[in-house]
Amino acid sequence: MSYVKKQRIWTKSFISISLTQLMIFIVFYALLTTLPLYVIHDLGGSGADGGLVVTVLLIAAILIRLISAKILDITGMKRGLILGVVAFALTTCAYIWIHEFTWLLVLRFIHGLSFGFVTTATGAIAANVVPKEHHGEGIGYFAIAVNLAVVLGPFMSLTFLQFVSFQILFVYLSIITFLTVLVARWVDIPQEKNMNPPPTKRKFSIHDFIETHALPISLIAAFTSFAYASIISFISVYSDSIGLSQTASYFFLIYAIAMLVSRPYVGKKFDQLGPNYVVIPGLLFFAIGLVMLSFTNRDWMLLLSAAMIGLGVGMVTPSFQTMAVQTTHPSRSSHATATFFTLFDTGIAIGSFLLGLLVTIVGFQKLYLICSIFVLGVIGIYLLVSSKQKSSHQPLE
Repeated sequence: MSYVKKQRIWTKSFISISLTQLMIFIVFYALLTTLPLYVIHDLGGSGADGGLVVTVLLIAAILIRLISAKILDITGMKRGLILGVVAFALTTCAYIWIHEFTWLLVLRFIHGLSFGFVTTATGAIAANVVPKEHHGEGIGYFAIAVNLAVVLGPFMSLTFLQFVSFQILFVYLSIITFLTVLVARWVDIPQEKNMNPPPTKRKFSIHDFIETHALPISLIAAFTSFAYASIISFISVYSDSIGLSQTASYFFLIYAIAMLVSRPYVGKKFDQLGPNYVVIPGLLFFAIGLVMLSFTNRDWMLLLSAAMIGLGVGMVTPSFQTMAVQTTHPSRSSHATATFFTLFDTGIAIGSFLLGLLVTIVGFQKLYLICSIFVLGVIGIYLLVSSKQKSSHQPLE
């Protein structure tokens, strides 16, 4: 009986780290949605300025992830998590007093550093508190926190702004982050003391920054996020251009619901049958959703494409993260997590820029068709890599 209990996914630590992830991403998506409006309406900035506050944070997050795993090695995961959440809370609180665009950019960069660090810590801890034989299912459940935040963050912040000022909204978000500090303290990693790898020569090397074993699957994840950037960056503009701007507000709601509904089934199939049975159908769903977007001209078509894309991305993203962590020793899980998110975020950043250039040449419909073909190409790359790493889904001992 006690053996079964040890294999539970829903432990106090897992629930705590999932709640921490949820609250961090609620604040992240709330600011992602409202800060461009704040820049334009309150600070007198342009649409390009509004986009810059998103880009600056993403660049900072990518940079800090290169060294965040090394920092976690020094501080320990639990202490690193607390430090990261406290830094995130303090930088969130600082928005209340920012009234100039230049200082907002500085704050966004600092906020991006704390965001990149704390999300590396949460991902690494989640990978360590989930039983190895339930990695696919557990990481899938953990990813639900981000899916919920995609809906809750924008919905909450945009609703509040109908009744309160931006400064009051920043106060509410600050309260959430300080509550997150309390929740993060409940996380316990009893095996952390025993996870240290054998001592090695203290030579400065690439392994201090990335997990090379996790690079192949993380690069595939980056290719996928490159195509996903076409959704994040342009879906609202595309919907407006085809006269479906009102329906666009429901796009991410349907997208998130599709993710949530599929998650328990998908995670179990990953553990039982291996990643191929989840990743390949997921990429196919993603490609089909992009094809549908390319000729969408009705409300129901836009929402159906949202469901297909949500199902596809929801299947492949946690699967890729799980595979990245499972390529290496548990003591290197923070490095594998940092490597995964660094490349995933880089894919989105590069995709937003290059696809933005491409859409001015070919238009939105051809853009989504090209992205669907690109995703089909990712399937070929994945099959090539997985054939060389037949047991990549099995954790290393």
